[in-house]
Amino acid sequence: MSRCYYSDSINVFLRKEANAIFGEIAKSNEFPLDDHQKLSWLTQINLLKDSLKNTTGSILFEFTIPRMGRRVDCILLSYGCVFVIEFKVGSNQFLSSAIDQVTDYALDLKNFHEGSHSKKIIPILIATEAKNDKIEIEFNNDLVAKPVLINSGNLTSVITLIKTKHSDTEIPLSN
Repeated sequence: MSRCYYSDSINVFLRKEANAIFGEIAKSNEFPLDDHQKLSWLTQINLLKDSLKNTTGSILFEFTIPRMGRRVDCILLSYGCVFVIEFKVGSNQFLSSAIDQVTDYALDLKNFHEGSHSKKIIPILIATEAKNDKIEIEFNNDLVAKPVLINSGNLTSVITLIKTKHSDTEIPLSN
């Protein structure tokens, strides 16, 4: 049983049609698939295709955190870091419950996923319609960054900032 609904290299992800990726995610989904979830996944796929054009690494959708049973919308393994991405499609604000959610996912990975124990983990909340402030990456002593709050247009900036200031040895794809 796979730990995620979809995983591939970012290069392959970028070359694949969005509907083909959506089909793979939907096929792995064991829950009722409503229109809101369909729109969310298609929005996430298209946003990531736009944002990752010059990025190397791997991408995983709907990754299940070991022992916790919770699913992260998207994980990027890039530049030696684990990007934990939670999307709030259509939201124009960063709700404290969503910030807590992405923070908890990052901490759960740090504590319950052996491959993440020694990695830099960056929790990112994307409220697609929110206004954005200055983007800063600040790591705690445990190598988990404080949550990064961005809108749909700023993921590339976050990844570039990590690439230039915090890059580390690449992480191979294994879920």
